[in-house]
Amino acid sequence: MAKRRGTDGSLLTSLPWTIGALVFALAPHLPYLSIWITLVFMACAAWRYLIEKRRMALPPMAVRAILAVSCFVGVLSTYGDISGVGPGSALLTVMAAMKLLETRKRRDQFVLLFISIFLVMSTVLREQYLWSLPYLIAAVALIMTAWLRMSATRQETARDSFHTSKRLLLYAAPLALAMWIFFPRISTPFWGVPIDTSMATSGISNTLSPGDISELSLSDAVAFRVDFKSPIPEARDLYWRGLVLTHFTGRTWSGREQPGHAPGSRDTIEVDGEPVSYRITIEPTRQPYVFALDIPFQWSLPNAAMGLQQQITRAHPIDQRIAYDAISYPRYSVQRDMSRTAKNWYSKLPAERNPRTRELALDMFAQAGSEQAFIDAVLRKFNQEEYFYTLRPPALGNNSVDRFLFDTKQGFCEHYASAFAVMMRAAGIPARIVLGYQGGELNPLGDYMIVRQSDAHAWTEVWLENRGWVRVDPTSAVAPQRIEAGMRGSLRDGSANSWGLTSPAEWLHSLGLSWDAINAKWNAWVLGYGPENQDRFMQFLGIDNPDWQNKVFTLIGVGIALILGISLLLALRYRAPRPDPAQALYLQFEKKTGLERATGETPNGFAIRAQRESPLDDDTITDITEAYLAARYGSPDPNALSQLESRVNSLP
Repeated sequence: MAKRRGTDGSLLTSLPWTIGALVFALAPHLPYLSIWITLVFMACAAWRYLIEKRRMALPPMAVRAILAVSCFVGVLSTYGDISGVGPGSALLTVMAAMKLLETRKRRDQFVLLFISIFLVMSTVLREQYLWSLPYLIAAVALIMTAWLRMSATRQETARDSFHTSKRLLLYAAPLALAMWIFFPRISTPFWGVPIDTSMATSGISNTLSPGDISELSLSDAVAFRVDFKSPIPEARDLYWRGLVLTHFTGRTWSGREQPGHAPGSRDTIEVDGEPVSYRITIEPTRQPYVFALDIPFQWSLPNAAMGLQQQITRAHPIDQRIAYDAISYPRYSVQRDMSRTAKNWYSKLPAERNPRTRELALDMFAQAGSEQAFIDAVLRKFNQEEYFYTLRPPALGNNSVDRFLFDTKQGFCEHYASAFAVMMRAAGIPARIVLGYQGGELNPLGDYMIVRQSDAHAWTEVWLENRGWVRVDPTSAVAPQRIEAGMRGSLRDGSANSWGLTSPAEWLHSLGLSWDAINAKWNAWVLGYGPENQDRFMQFLGIDNPDWQNKVFTLIGVGIALILGISLLLALRYRAPRPDPAQALYLQFEKKTGLERATGETPNGFAIRAQRESPLDDDTITDITEAYLAARYGSPDPNALSQLESRVNSLP
């Protein structure tokens, strides 16, 4: 007889739950997966359900093998790697799709649910958003419900399975919370997981071309948050220094200096006035540049150092949210002395590029008579002539500065910073461009400042004799409200409308601030629960020396106490019910007979055995048995229990 090749439909009730758990686990990964991977999974899931419903045969092994190899090659070619969160989640998705096509029994469904757990857990490797915790709880509850549905009886409903999984999660919650609080935290993880290299870099980059920052200004994403420990500086002093660009190709500025430490770079800084102390929580940028208020003097971020251009860089890219303390001085001077070689380097321009700008700069410098007068004249030109500040400037050619200064006269901060730096260099004044952020919005709900990608900014620094590097922001000459009020302030007063920006509704803006305040607390209390916060909590509990041994012993003690408490709760919940009055009287009768009723033995069966082996009278045994059955199992009769009691009490 030929072996049946089709499915028997035994998984028809549980398979939708398994597929649903996989879909729910896959949902957060969809924005990061290539579209073809999502389509493959959806097609395989639909195909497998159709197979089970119509009792069709599973695809042959050769077909499954070809699909598996093709998908593996596809993931490798799409991501260029098979390690990391991005390729790893893609491989898990493909693995789930292929496993669906060979699922025959319930043990195969167990494997699929294990894959769904890995998919759920891998979401926190990318980012731990505020919604991550409720998502994890819901996902685990759904997976456990799917697990229970595989062995559920016909009488057990989906609601019963869900309540069971919910109860199990409640039992596990105290242990999970204790592990999170007391398990020793370390400042750096034992291992790292490569984040998606296919994702675009967040924020500003290490080059600057016309239009780069104007594109960022359309983004409302948070760059970092700042908690000030000292009075907040004026808006015009809120320059967040990031990286410095010194090399100009005629169109694009770039930084030749590699991230790293430059010994003595901080020694060239002379500070004045009161320092500003603050704490920055920066979002992932996938870049090594660290932002700080101009000019940074101290910082707490490990493996971060100041480079030759007074920019702080980290040894490794910032691929996760980090927080660090910093101290800056808004009043400062940098590098009062400079060699002739360095002056020539900072005054270098590409030959035969932007000739009209060179000629204009030389003429204006000759008329000005001094470096400071020339700087003022250029700023006055931007302010008094018909130059416009806009996010949608016309396209520029290779001689971008010439076209901007003489033809279009429309641009954003990078246009003015680049043109100003080129004019300075053409006149022999060392100049460089600084990329970072300017301004920020104070969130009154959390008393902290939000610096967004829309606050991205470019400004210039020129080197002057006996003064060193001096910050000059040509944007302040064209759009002073951008500097004085910041990007958000300009939106509120309507001045940014002419730049091409639109302001959101007031209620929507307030809602956004409320949501950001909640996110900030989540970052500080949950994601920011590191070694320092853990040590403070342990000291609050009375442990003066919270080293890792004390933390482990505390965790063990709390874990044992919780296990005992949960065990006691379960024992009370599932303890045997107390005997009812009729049963209690019948137990007294059993003792009087001198016999013990066997498991599963009925009262009538026990009565027959007692008449043979017990010294009691046969009629007495029969009367008590009938009275017991009437009191416990018969129709309600208030006299039945009293009759049983009188007959049992009459026994010798």
